[in-house]
Amino acid sequence: MPPVDGKPRLPGSLHLNRRLSQWLSFHADGRVTITPGKVELGQGILTTLSQIAADELDVDLRRVTARAASTPDSPDEAVTSGSLSTQDSGGALRHACAAARAIFTEVVAQRTGVPLASITIEDGLFHGPAGPIGSYWELADQALLECEATPDARPKPPGARRIAGTSVARIDLPDKVFGAARYVHDLRLPGMLQARMVRPPARRAVLTALRDGPLPGDARVVRDGSVLAVLATTEWDAEAAAARVAARAAWEAQDTLPEQALLADWLRAAAARGERSDILREGEAGAVARTLRRSFFRPYLAHASVAPSCAVARWEGDTVTVWTHSQGTYNLRADLAKALRCPPEKVVVRHMEGAGCYGHNGADDVALDAALAARAVPGIPVRMLWSRAEELGWSPFSPAMLVDVEADLDAAGNVAAWRSHIISNGHSSRPGRATEPTLLSASMLAEPFAVKPSINPPMAAGGGAPRNGVPLYRFPARQVETTRLLEMPVRTSALRGLGASINVWSIESLMDEAAALAGTDPLEYRLRHLDDPRAVAVLARVAAVSNWRERPKREGWGMGLGFARYKNSGAWAAVVAEVEARERVLCRRLWIAGDVGEVVNPDGVANQFEGGAIHGASVALLEEVRFDRRRVTSDSWEEFPILRFSEVPKVAVDIIARPDQPFLGAGEASMAPTIAAIAGGIHEALGVRPRALPFTPDNLAEATA
Repeated sequence: MPPVDGKPRLPGSLHLNRRLSQWLSFHADGRVTITPGKVELGQGILTTLSQIAADELDVDLRRVTARAASTPDSPDEAVTSGSLSTQDSGGALRHACAAARAIFTEVVAQRTGVPLASITIEDGLFHGPAGPIGSYWELADQALLECEATPDARPKPPGARRIAGTSVARIDLPDKVFGAARYVHDLRLPGMLQARMVRPPARRAVLTALRDGPLPGDARVVRDGSVLAVLATTEWDAEAAAARVAARAAWEAQDTLPEQALLADWLRAAAARGERSDILREGEAGAVARTLRRSFFRPYLAHASVAPSCAVARWEGDTVTVWTHSQGTYNLRADLAKALRCPPEKVVVRHMEGAGCYGHNGADDVALDAALAARAVPGIPVRMLWSRAEELGWSPFSPAMLVDVEADLDAAGNVAAWRSHIISNGHSSRPGRATEPTLLSASMLAEPFAVKPSINPPMAAGGGAPRNGVPLYRFPARQVETTRLLEMPVRTSALRGLGASINVWSIESLMDEAAALAGTDPLEYRLRHLDDPRAVAVLARVAAVSNWRERPKREGWGMGLGFARYKNSGAWAAVVAEVEARERVLCRRLWIAGDVGEVVNPDGVANQFEGGAIHGASVALLEEVRFDRRRVTSDSWEEFPILRFSEVPKVAVDIIARPDQPFLGAGEASMAPTIAAIAGGIHEALGVRPRALPFTPDNLAEATA
């Protein structure tokens, strides 16, 4: 199908960012700079993109520098999310570099008279039959890349690649290992002031009065409606001033949150007032011998980034520059412009690395906080740092969810029909996608913006709440519905995998249960419901590396299996988990088999699968946002525990490389299958099938009852 803009289709993000000079540049001193719009979150994407560029350009990897995204110069690649960075940015950059290589080769051929077929490139030098005849560096100032890419560029075939497909050291790690100032938190500008926010005691509270009083040092107050901040030269004075101002503030507050103990009931009641829609209806079931009906629940989840969010802002005239660890520089610029009521071109957003987060944490919110505080002191840079309590209590959360599933089984025990209903708030309130800003402080200004219910990405982009809700298995009939809640007690948005974590778990749990009823091993039961050869391959591989078929039976120990293809269109992952049931459940080992198509950096891909699995183990066993009727109470590590280093399972990753296949992202593929595998291991160890996350002793006891 031709693109709607009528232009020839180009790979990935290159289609909407067609000028080659937006993507790369050469320098007379022998360097190459690539300028992707995707950002480094700690996932290693800039290393991967540098490998792709070096390979296509035939230059040494050490010559390539990746410049952080910024407006308005970088390509607008929207948001670094959805496990799409290698797919969209890597595909774009590979094509752009192939186009650049062709342009420079043609110019060298024209200038020297050497036929194109006789020219080779070695580390940026062009060689003819008689020796060197030119270089990228000699032509660096000729503006040869000030043109649009065309579809006829020809990237190298897989067999000609020498750097892509190999494990190379991450380019961002040396600074981090040796403590260099790399993060936005480390940024120090001349004359910089430190800023802290003063948060209300409850959601939707309104600031009604603020008593005057002395503040430490040169601290001052900045207020806009119910947005309250302090500025000071030193961090110590800013912290002390924030505490004093908080004690002097009077707020009008009321109960706005549901009873936590009745959250599942609240979700079901709110669904009756929500927006229900079909995701899929297909096929007809034959004779039904038995029907399984089960419900699954997960609570709100926090991102729990290791460091709180931070941003730096400086106003110069009517233009503001913001340094941020946002995942979408252009999207953030759009919402900052709306909230600040200024044209987008008056907002410059520069990316710097921050605490890692797969999803939408406080990085965008703190950017607006910094801009609002800095507006009070034009010309002076302001560094806004959130507290741990703010990060855990005020960032967007992943929605609480309820999934009702039914599986009809035929006389042979096979699944004849599948039905599910997914209840959840929307999974995206990221900036830049609505007519009004979604940033936290925008709703607290003197002229506030409304807080709209979060939305779900379209299914063509993987969906939100229904992500991975359609079983990949061969079922004769499938029916999937979702209800988006229009009441949003707490702000919800994207977290790694979106709805996949509960949807994959619910599907895999019923596959385990149906296998047991059929008297069949869970692996064999899955295989007889699959036609996809790449799905079969990862299951076979994980079974082999985990010794699944000969797994030992030990009291209090169990092994479980989980499988999914992320978004049903991305990477394949199969996971086996070994758990031990003591006073609580511990995950001891994980085996992962993955398929991401072409693997650019095998070590980087393995890291992504491992990280996603460990995140999944933490969500499965520990994580739950807690709250009373007015505020989130799990605003410390004690109240929102995550997996400790001593609790991290041993992880083995086996990647099936397919260099002839397109890129697929690895960052989110293993999380949901890990949760499902842990649930299966718990059943083997304890005879209990979990129905509610996290798999704590209390929730498992309730499942037993």
